[in-house]
Amino acid sequence: MSEASPIEREVARRRTFAIISHPDAGKTTLTEKLLLFAGAIHIAGSVKARKASRHATSDWMEIEKQRGISVASSVMQMEYRDCVINLLDTPGHQDFSEDTYRVLTAVDAALMVIDGANGVESQTLRLLEVCRARNTPIITFINKFDREVQEPLSLIDEIERTLGMPAVPFTWPVGMGKGFGGVFDMPKNRMRVFRAGEERVSGEEESIDGRDNPEIAARFDTRWEHAQHDIELVEMAAPAFDREAFLAGKQTPVFFGSAINNFGVQEVLDALVDMAPPPGDRTAIQRYVHVDEPKFSGVVFKIQANMDPAHRDRVAFVRICSGRFDRGMKLKISRNGKELRTNNVVSFLSQSREIVDEAFPGDIIGIPNHGLLQLGDTLTEGEVLQFTGLPFFAPELFQTVEVKDPLRTKQLRTGLGQLGEEGAIQVFRPHAGTMILLGAVGTLQFEVVQHRLKTEYGVEARLGSTNYRLARWVTCEDPNILKRFIDANAHRIAYDVVDAPTFLASHSAELQVAGERYPEVKFHALREHAGLVFQSRMGG
Repeated sequence: MSEASPIEREVARRRTFAIISHPDAGKTTLTEKLLLFAGAIHIAGSVKARKASRHATSDWMEIEKQRGISVASSVMQMEYRDCVINLLDTPGHQDFSEDTYRVLTAVDAALMVIDGANGVESQTLRLLEVCRARNTPIITFINKFDREVQEPLSLIDEIERTLGMPAVPFTWPVGMGKGFGGVFDMPKNRMRVFRAGEERVSGEEESIDGRDNPEIAARFDTRWEHAQHDIELVEMAAPAFDREAFLAGKQTPVFFGSAINNFGVQEVLDALVDMAPPPGDRTAIQRYVHVDEPKFSGVVFKIQANMDPAHRDRVAFVRICSGRFDRGMKLKISRNGKELRTNNVVSFLSQSREIVDEAFPGDIIGIPNHGLLQLGDTLTEGEVLQFTGLPFFAPELFQTVEVKDPLRTKQLRTGLGQLGEEGAIQVFRPHAGTMILLGAVGTLQFEVVQHRLKTEYGVEARLGSTNYRLARWVTCEDPNILKRFIDANAHRIAYDVVDAPTFLASHSAELQVAGERYPEVKFHALREHAGLVFQSRMGG
């Protein structure tokens, strides 16, 4: 057996995952505590204390500190148990779900946080659909057991029904709320005792070995009887943990705890190291790319402007897919063949940055640039490659946009062009007429874009209402039929940032009629599904 190469050894150490959840399930709190247990930070930021001087490490935008919610994805790198962990905290708020969807294309696993009181909520379901489509392995953490929550058996049943896959508990709660005694660690056959109010990582926590240990029954009385009955039912009904099924996205291990109290965090962190897969091979349009190839390749999955307002920079987040990054190496953008300087490439702990000297597959690096990079760009040492899979969803809300001062029209178009490329909002240019349309998943996106146009581009933008309520990208194998369709529906056709034709409608009946009149035309709610023509345009 040949000795592993340096790249293979580094790849084996990487774990790159995203934390996903519905808003207020405790995702950002858990992110803080994972960083705390890994030693990346020494004191966890209080997410609830919105006006305090400390804020969640992963929430860095001013609007996040004001509202106490995450509206932008954060990237954090840390080391734990000789593994390099790349943790991506995503916005829970549905208005920023597109950012989350694209982040999910850059990770190898997901940690799903569920509020024990509310169960699996709507936004979590949408994120799970993306994970399922990519067969992303999912580890589940059911949070807030220090409060009155649903019965654990009901939560397990709901997870299995909504995920459509078996849930395999690794820990089981004993009591809840004020009566929460801790969890029974099933693989290790021991009871881990809960102590409330421990905000910092302290020494060894208390545990009691053995399910039949009379000390457990003596201390936790009927709570233990109830838990023991549930555990026996679960062991009879649930399958054994199957690592291959988990890696294929067909089984999820489940942990219970209380992130705010640091309880259950250690087990989740260990599970990520022990269970989550290292970076794997990836498919490009041109060929299959092996993770341990010597040549560098990476894909831009996120662009963020003004992470450092003092420098008014734009940072492209790049997931390394193969090879090794060395500071100063020459990289080319496959879309246009332009060369990039890499002397100032950074790694992240939220808004804190460090210059990167070297990085490996699975790592997320930030490349400061001035609009040179776009979402979906592939970077290589010279080979032309285009990785696929970056999703763009059909917007559900629309507004017109115009500039208050006509002399600032050029700045408006520049700003919208850059924000559209960044994916902050979708910008549509009508086939007939001059009024620019903005498309969004949620209303907060309009607020953020209006604010950014003013602060970053010096443009006072006026937003107006429109009758459009849905959009579908259109394709047709016969270009002549597509042209006839566009000409016949000129008042409903617009082009997005990559010039993909889009059908706009005021209600679903218009879409249905159009489909009946032009059965050869296909309507797509997801641009990734609209054929390689769009991917090719994105890639040049």
